[in-house]
Amino acid sequence: MSVDYYAVLGVQRDASSADIKKAFRKKAKEHHPDANRGDPTAGARFKEVNEAYEVLGDEEKRAAYNRYGANWQQMQDMEGQSPFTYAAGNSGDMSDLFDTFFGGGRRHYADHAHFPQAGQDIEQEVAISLSEAYTGTQRIVSKGGRDITVQIPRGAATGTKVRLAGEGQPGRNGGRAGHLYLLVRVLDDAQFERRGDDLFVDVKVDALTAMLGGEIAVPTLSRPLRMKVRPGTQAGQKLRMTGRGMPKLRQSDAHGNLYARIVITVPRQLDEQQQQLAEALRDSLQPPAPGEP
Repeated sequence: MSVDYYAVLGVQRDASSADIKKAFRKKAKEHHPDANRGDPTAGARFKEVNEAYEVLGDEEKRAAYNRYGANWQQMQDMEGQSPFTYAAGNSGDMSDLFDTFFGGGRRHYADHAHFPQAGQDIEQEVAISLSEAYTGTQRIVSKGGRDITVQIPRGAATGTKVRLAGEGQPGRNGGRAGHLYLLVRVLDDAQFERRGDDLFVDVKVDALTAMLGGEIAVPTLSRPLRMKVRPGTQAGQKLRMTGRGMPKLRQSDAHGNLYARIVITVPRQLDEQQQQLAEALRDSLQPPAPGEP
């Protein structure tokens, strides 16, 4: 049974090329299977709309259709012209239109229409230590029998993605390959706590140094540093070391801060003399009882 392509697109026979393209956009969107899930006839209607536009959207094919009607293709063959193929003529227009309306939905017909399809992206998790995140590190990824060395940048955090362009799934019909993304996960550290670009570390300070002031050694992810503490430093107090935290991702020479959390320690055992001195100090620091001078 012959099909009236003008009726399929809902246009008059003297419609302009712009009107035909506009009608195709509307009909393709209306009858696309993604918009008519559960309707088993949607695929056939959508295919019919495609066929109508492939003919009427091409001036040469439209002229043959106007002249010969449903037998236009056979008459072209008899005249020695190349038979019409689905991928010829307006495949570029079709690709653009499908991208505009349906995005990934066109995959249902890509094999038939020969649209270029990009390969799928792949994500692969890679675990690194906090010290590796501080200095930057490398990982070797095996892909298709090849070993690829991947540089993980300084300052990487959990969730950072490192892209290997073109190392994902291969494309189809001439489409580009997808990408491989390494999804970074930074392992917890036994000593340092990370909050964004800042680091926190517990530092033990003896009670007398906390009371009188002095210097303490503060560990960092590079080397220990000396830091002064003021007299009367309290337990839980955070002392900031500016610029000694994590490198900021892809920001040259920029770092977060390091915070030393003070943990005050006391000796477990005292000899007799120390005991007497400690008691005298304690008594001197206690306020007098009410009524005492």
